[in-house]
Amino acid sequence: MKLRQHCPIMGFLLLALPFFLTAQTQPGRIIKTPNRDQYILQIKKAAGAIEVDGQLDEADWRQAEVAADFWRVQPIDTGYADSRTEVRATYDERRLYFGITCFERDSRPHIIESLRRDFIFGANDNFLLFIDTYNDQTNGFSFGASAAGAQWDGTQADGGVVSLDWDCKWESAVKHYDGYWNIEMAIPFHNLQFKAGVDQWGVNFSRMDVKNNEKSSWAPVPRQFATATLAFAGALQWDAPPPKPKTDLSLIPYLAARTSEDYEQDISKAPSLDAGIDAKLSLTPSINLDVTVNPDFSQVDVDQQVANLDRFELFFPERRRFFLENQDLFAGFGKDGLRPFFSRRIGLSSPVQTGLRLSGKLDEQWRIGLLNMQTGTEGDFPAANFTVASVQRRVFARSNVGAFFVNKQLTAGTNDIPEESNSYNRVFGLDYNLASANNRWIGKFFIHRSLSPGLKNESTALSGNLVYQTELWKVEGGYDLVGANFLAETGFVRRRGLHRTSAGVGYKFYPRSDVVVNHGPSVRAEYYFDPGLKRSDEEWRAAYGLVLLNRSEMELSARRSYIRLLDPFDPTNAGGDTLPAGSEYTWNRVEIKYLSDARKLFNYNFEAGYGGFFNADLFSIKGALNFRFQPYGSIAINFAYNNLAFPDSSQDVDFFLIGPKLDLTFTTSLFLTVFVQYNEQADNINTNIRLQWRYQPVSDLFIVYSDNYFPSPWNVRNRALVAKVSYWFN
Repeated sequence: MKLRQHCPIMGFLLLALPFFLTAQTQPGRIIKTPNRDQYILQIKKAAGAIEVDGQLDEADWRQAEVAADFWRVQPIDTGYADSRTEVRATYDERRLYFGITCFERDSRPHIIESLRRDFIFGANDNFLLFIDTYNDQTNGFSFGASAAGAQWDGTQADGGVVSLDWDCKWESAVKHYDGYWNIEMAIPFHNLQFKAGVDQWGVNFSRMDVKNNEKSSWAPVPRQFATATLAFAGALQWDAPPPKPKTDLSLIPYLAARTSEDYEQDISKAPSLDAGIDAKLSLTPSINLDVTVNPDFSQVDVDQQVANLDRFELFFPERRRFFLENQDLFAGFGKDGLRPFFSRRIGLSSPVQTGLRLSGKLDEQWRIGLLNMQTGTEGDFPAANFTVASVQRRVFARSNVGAFFVNKQLTAGTNDIPEESNSYNRVFGLDYNLASANNRWIGKFFIHRSLSPGLKNESTALSGNLVYQTELWKVEGGYDLVGANFLAETGFVRRRGLHRTSAGVGYKFYPRSDVVVNHGPSVRAEYYFDPGLKRSDEEWRAAYGLVLLNRSEMELSARRSYIRLLDPFDPTNAGGDTLPAGSEYTWNRVEIKYLSDARKLFNYNFEAGYGGFFNADLFSIKGALNFRFQPYGSIAINFAYNNLAFPDSSQDVDFFLIGPKLDLTFTTSLFLTVFVQYNEQADNINTNIRLQWRYQPVSDLFIVYSDNYFPSPWNVRNRALVAKVSYWFN
C-alpha cells in the first residue's frame, strides 16, 4: 500500500489521541496550579471612596496588599524583572479597583505608537491585567493602559487569546512622577461576567517596558507563551465574594446621515437619514442579551487589500462589533479555512434588519450562545434568516466540548433566485478543544455535517490537529477530510472534496549572547488528496529563524510545491490564459522575511521570494514602511509587487499594490485615519477617510468619506459620505 493510502488512516488515528493526553482533573473544581497556590493577592473592601485620578493617595491603597517582584518573560524568562512594578486591588459595592505603580529604570521617553484605544501591545509601554472570573483558565477579561493613558479592554477565550473588539464603560487615569508612573482603574462589576458566591478569581499582571525590551508578569509565564495565557494565572483572593451586580440595561441609539453616487451604474442616492438602536441587558451576572434594530456598520475600518494569486477565496476578518463579542461561541467552531459559521456572510449583500445574541456562562462548566439575524431583500439577494446555536462544556483540566447548529433559511425569493432551489442550508457538529493543564498540548478535533436540498452524500467534514510545544520544541500534526458536498453557505470553506495531512517540527536554540535571543530550524510537510486518494497537492517547507535582542527578526526558507489542478486556473487571476484541469506542476521557491526593531521611530518589514509558480517564474516582494511621530500617530506605506514571467514573454504581467495610511491620534478621544489603496490587479484606487470623536465613554461621532476610481483614465466609480453619532445610555 502506498504512503498516500496510509495518510487518511493515520489522520483518523490522530483523532483519538487527545483523550490520552488530557489531564484528568475533575470538572467543577477550581483548578489548582503552582501559580494559583503560590501567587495570591488578597483584596479587601475599601473603607472610603476611591477617586480615579492616578495619585493612589487614599488610605485604602496604603493598606492594600502589594503584588510585586514581577518575573521576566522576554527576552529571557529567568530571574526578576529589572523594571519594578507594584499592583494593589480593592473594591466597593459597584466597582473593582486596581492601583499600579510602574517604576522607571531611566529618564528616556516612553515608546508610544499612538493614543488610540486598544493599542498594539508590543509597540507601546503599557501595563495589562487578565482576570479569569470563570475559574476555568480558558475565558476571561483583560484591561490595561499605556504610559500615555490610552485604554485597552477585551475578552479572553481559548486559554487566553484576547479579542479587543469588545468595549465597555470603565475609568482609568495615568499620572507621571519623577522615576515612576501610576495607573488607577475602576471597572464596574456589571461589565464582568462571574458566578455569585465565588471568593477567588484567577488573575495575572503583565508589564511591557518596550524601551528597555523587557516583558514581565507577576505570576511567571514561560517565554514561549503569551502573558495572557490563563493557565499560568495567580489568584485574586476576596475577603468576601464580590457583590452580585444588579440587572443592567444599556441602550445605544444612533443617527446616520448619508449620501452616495454610483457613476458606473448611474445611480445617485439623495441624502437620507437612518436611525437604529442596540440594547444590552445583563440577564444574570454571567449571561448577556444583545439586541440590534436596523444596525449600521458604516464606521467599520476598511479592509487592507492584498494581491490575489490564489486559486481559492481570500479570507478577510470580521470587523463589525455586534458579531465579535463572545465570538468564540459562534465563529470558534472548526478551524481556519474550514469554518461552519463566518459572520461576514451576513449583511454584506443585503441589509441587516434585526438581530439578537444571547451568550454567557450558565455555571463553571457550561456556556451557551444563541445568535439570530434577519436580513432584507436587496436586488437579486433574497431576504434570509440566520441562526447559530451553541453549547460548550468544560472537561478535564482546561479542555471543552462544544456542539453547534447553523441555519440559513430564505424568507423571501426573487425572480432570478427561486426560493425552492436553495431555500435552506444547515450545518451542525461537535468540536473538542484540547488544552492540557501545563499548556504544552493544544489540539482541535471536530466532525461537522451539512444539510442542503438535493445534497445528501459526502456532506461531512472532520479534522484533527495536535500541537506539542515546549521552550525548545514545537511538534504538530493534522488531518482534515472535507466531503465534496459539504456546503456551509454561512461559513468559510476554502476547499471541498479532499483529504489533507500535515506534519511539522521546529527547534530553538537559546545561546548565551548579547545579540541573539534564539534561533533554530523548522520543517513542515503538507499533502492533499482528492476523494479517490490520488495526490493533488504537496508542499515541503524548510526554514531557519533568528530573533535578536533588539527585537528584530529574520527567517530564510525554501519550499518545494507540487499541484495537480482539479479545475482550470488562471495564475494571474486577471483574465489571462487558463491552465487546464489535470495538468501538473512542480516548482521550487526561496523566501526571506525581515522585521526591524519596532521601537525605532522608523521601522519596516518585508518578505521577498523568487521561484516557480505553476508554468511561470514569480518574483514577489511585500511589506510595510512605518514612521511614528509619537504620541500623535504614524504614517505607514503597505506595498506589494508581483512579477510573473511566462515561457511566452508576451504573457508576462506585473502587479503593483500600494497603500499609504495616515493615522492621527490628536488625543485619547479624537482620531483621524486616511487610507489610500492602489490595486493594479483590481484596476482600482480606493480612498477612505474616517474621523472619530469619542465625546463620552463608548459614545462616538463618526464622519466617513470613501470613493473608488479607475486609475486610467482617471474616472470616479463611486463615492459616499456618512455622518453617524451614537450614545451609550447606561
